[in-house]
Order: sequence, then C-alpha cells, then structure tokens
Amino acid sequence: MNFTSKLISDAVAEFTRLPGIGEKTALRLVLHLLKQDKEKVNHFGHTISKMRNDIRFCEQCHNVSDDALCAICGNVHRDASTVCLVESIRDVIAIENTNVYRGVYHVLGGVISPIDGIGPDQLQIQSLIDRVKSGAVKEIIMALSPTIEGDTTIFYVSKKLKDYPVHVSSIARGVAFGGELEYTDELTLARSIATRLPYENVLVKGSN
Repeated sequence: MNFTSKLISDAVAEFTRLPGIGEKTALRLVLHLLKQDKEKVNHFGHTISKMRNDIRFCEQCHNVSDDALCAICGNVHRDASTVCLVESIRDVIAIENTNVYRGVYHVLGGVISPIDGIGPDQLQIQSLIDRVKSGAVKEIIMALSPTIEGDTTIFYVSKKLKDYPVHVSSIARGVAFGGELEYTDELTLARSIATRLPYENVLVKGSN
C-alpha cells in the first residue's frame, strides 16, 4: 500500500504490529486519529505510554496491578484461602467476567513447554509453593487450558504440592452445552465420559 505521507506510513506500520490488525484496519485507525483534535490524540498516546511505563505486577499473585497488591488480592471480601491457578492475565479476566468466583488467583505466566524452551523455573511455581507454605491457602483450583502442556504443568505442580495440607481441584472439562458429539474432539469426549456424573446430579444441576 502506497502512502503520500511518510508520517502516515510510519503510523500505519506501528498499528500493524498489534495482533489482529492488518494494513487496511491500521489505515482506518490512523485516519480516524487524524480527524480527532490534537488534544484527544495526545491524551490517547499519553494513556498508552503511562500504562506501559507505570504498570506493576502484584507481589502476591503476579496479576497486573497499579499498586504492590492487585485489586483482587487487596480485596478483604475475597476468599484468600482459595487460589485459582491460571496461565495468564487473560485467564484472570475471563474468570472474573463470570462473576462467580470469589477467591484469589495465582498467575503462572505460561505453562511448561519443553518444545518452546519453557521449564518450571521460568514460571511462578515457587512463589505458589511459598504461598501454600504460609498456611493461609486451603485449596488450589487448577484452571489451566486442557492441552498437553497444561496437563503437564498441572501434574508437575500437583507433585510439588503433595506434601502440603492443601486440597487440589480442577475445573470441570467436557462437551460444551449445545455442542454436537460428532464435532467434539476425541480428547474432550474421552474426558467427558471419564468424568461422567450420576444422571440424578445432572438433573439437579439442570433444574437450578
């Protein structure tokens, strides 16, 4: 795509660095900003720059934060004895959006993946063990993606926790509601069968 302005060209090039932003979308965004007041555009740029420069990570759970402790860990109304183990900050946001979970989190920062050169020492596993050692944690909920890497990480962390008086649970996995069996992958279907519930339990849950 040819531009008559190098400034426009450079701005478009920067936007295309963002995930999911192609050149046409980048151009639309740049032209939109061009129509805005300079003050609004300066505020936009300042907000992004301030976010990147001033953002912190929670000293306890490693979630993004404005302060030493994130808003979740610092909330006295959350159940600090229940810790949900997740891979990334996006997982925290996804679970929080359900408005169901009232415990706290621990962000690993990834999963064990030898192919990608990611080992246990590169993840926030030791800090999780330290939290458990404090005696304040009663349950760890494994909420990692149902992949080989996710299962490997769950297995590794579970072994590390086996000598501590903490209950380890996992989020339920199975066929999505409304899904058709023929389009369900074999691993998910196998898990659904292996972790089947008595039919009476399903009826009770379905009626709530």
